[in-house]
Amino acid sequence: MSDAIEARLKELAITLPQAAAPAANYVPYVISGNLLYLSGQLPIEAGKVAVTGLLGQDVDVATGARAAELCAINILAQAKAALNGDLGRIVRIIKLNGFVASRPDFTEQHLVINGASNLLANVLGEAGKHARAAVGMAALPLNAAVEIDAILEIAP
Repeated sequence: MSDAIEARLKELAITLPQAAAPAANYVPYVISGNLLYLSGQLPIEAGKVAVTGLLGQDVDVATGARAAELCAINILAQAKAALNGDLGRIVRIIKLNGFVASRPDFTEQHLVINGASNLLANVLGEAGKHARAAVGMAALPLNAAVEIDAILEIAP
């Protein structure tokens, strides 16, 4: 299955980056039994936060959705690091928690987080479909527009 995932990433022209190191006092992932908990991933691209600011003020929905896609790419990169390079161990994405930096009157957080949900479903098929939350926040670390954490079921 790992080969199928890698082939799908290639087909979609997605190159997974090096998994980002933690920006504070936490670990990037924890494995407990058959669950992989991934710390929040920012829309990092080429080593920097690619989308900053507030949705509904500095960032439009389409750009926010692209930020969520970048978060999902970084989720896959962290999963690959946690699983010693074997994405085939992913049984399914169980849950995403999406945080969207937004103005108080912005109410389209769900459309922003669709960027991540769509990417994961496109890459992983049925295993990429998940439960999720899409929550508005006053601010996120490093002025990122979006942050997403994830819980994955993994094979031994």
